[in-house]
Amino acid sequence: MALLNILRYPDPRLHKVAKPVMVFDDRLKKLAADMAETMYDAPGVGLAATQIDVHQQLIVIDTSETRDDLRVFINPEITWASPEKQLYEEGCLSVPGIYDGVERPARVKVRALDLDGKPFELEADGLLAVCIQHEMDHLKGKVFVEYLSPLKRNRIKTRLIKEEREQKRDAPRAAVR
Repeated sequence: MALLNILRYPDPRLHKVAKPVMVFDDRLKKLAADMAETMYDAPGVGLAATQIDVHQQLIVIDTSETRDDLRVFINPEITWASPEKQLYEEGCLSVPGIYDGVERPARVKVRALDLDGKPFELEADGLLAVCIQHEMDHLKGKVFVEYLSPLKRNRIKTRLIKEEREQKRDAPRAAVR
């Protein structure tokens, strides 16, 4: 397994729309395993393939406290969303250090395929429902900060660009020491 590079907002590749997975093979299983390892290492509770610059409809999620309940969703689609909403404090591995409230349906039903291409359905609420919706947004080229006001979004973008510039500037110095 390998740790993968996670794209950082505002990288334009985060806005690419993912294509459905058509081939269920060992390469797909390795990709899902590498994504899970990357998610756990980050640490996070979900990761979409879009975030690692692979534009296929694949997400991995583990919202368990014990980090031993990995779920893989391939070509997921929400078939039902509750009319009641909930406000949840969200963060994102592609938007490190930023957390803000996003209102989403409180419950969802999702239909997807597993790593063998077998269909399954799941009803989710709480953190799992939020995570499914958040990761599916990535597959559509949407990052959670796009739910925020333009002012907040621009502040976040400016902050992350500045941090990246400072990291690049400091990197050569760290190597010389």
